[in-house]
Amino acid sequence: MIGTVFRTEDVPAPDRFDYWQELVGRTRSSALVSEHAADFWAEQRLLELGPVVVSQMSFMPTRYRRTPKMVRQEDPEFYHLTLLLDGGLALDHAGQASTFTSRDLHLADSSQPYDVRSADDRQGGIVTGMAVDFPKALLPLPPHRVRELLGLNLPGRDGVGALLAEFVVGLNRQIGTLQPSDAPRLGTVVLDLMSAWFAQLLEAESALSPETRGRATAKHVQDFIRQNLHDSELAPPVIAAAHNISLSYLHRIFQQQTQGEPVATWIRRRRLENAHRDLANGSLRCTPIHVIAARWGYPRPSDFTRAFRAEYGMSPKEYRQQALFEFGR
Repeated sequence: MIGTVFRTEDVPAPDRFDYWQELVGRTRSSALVSEHAADFWAEQRLLELGPVVVSQMSFMPTRYRRTPKMVRQEDPEFYHLTLLLDGGLALDHAGQASTFTSRDLHLADSSQPYDVRSADDRQGGIVTGMAVDFPKALLPLPPHRVRELLGLNLPGRDGVGALLAEFVVGLNRQIGTLQPSDAPRLGTVVLDLMSAWFAQLLEAESALSPETRGRATAKHVQDFIRQNLHDSELAPPVIAAAHNISLSYLHRIFQQQTQGEPVATWIRRRRLENAHRDLANGSLRCTPIHVIAARWGYPRPSDFTRAFRAEYGMSPKEYRQQALFEFGR
């Protein structure tokens, strides 16, 4: 497990606000003010992925100010990316004044002052968001170009931005199952996705290394495959065309990220894993096997049975009977 959970309710009420300010200060040094300081509530779930720190934060209405004096006194040289999940925020930073609601993203720089505050009283004013904090030196883009993105409401509802947002949220969901050995690889994926997204927004893809572009494209391809497993026509040429890349480039970047597993094999495994899961689902016991097969890209039952037996050593029917018998015990 690589995640840590901090709750203000774990300390006495008079100490909770100071405790929260200390926690926030570990990654985002700022002065906090809240009308709820006397009876404060907040929670943080922290994932340390090498030099990249991903966290989910929920808190009562609070103002966070990083002053010029704070910048002069201590600057960790970090970028801070925030994905708002619920509530509202207002931000003054780098000459921009913006407001944010659910699913909005924004980028801040520890080397510049900022003033961020709660801006929505729904659900008692609780704000929830995901944060990514990372050294500026790890972003392979010129700082003067990245400055163009600071304080803006960045588009994250489609494309690479949406892929990054879903990946970060997914990390938080898996906090209890991730192992320390997973951390460096996951941190690299987060950095690659951010780099590719920022470069796309700035029209500066040429600044990225071939390795970074390849890893980000491979992650995008895998997400595309997962969303289209139902399509029996899904195949490497279709995938390459959908991403405007050559078939040879697709195979090369994919096998680099899957320890040599070919694209077609990866598709087959994902389809069979999903069908395997559905066959063992008691709520789907009345769904015919051929319907489950078609749902995961096998329109011909005989092809599904052959592939399933080769992967799991028994027919889909035999596996379902065994799984549901165990389920009913």
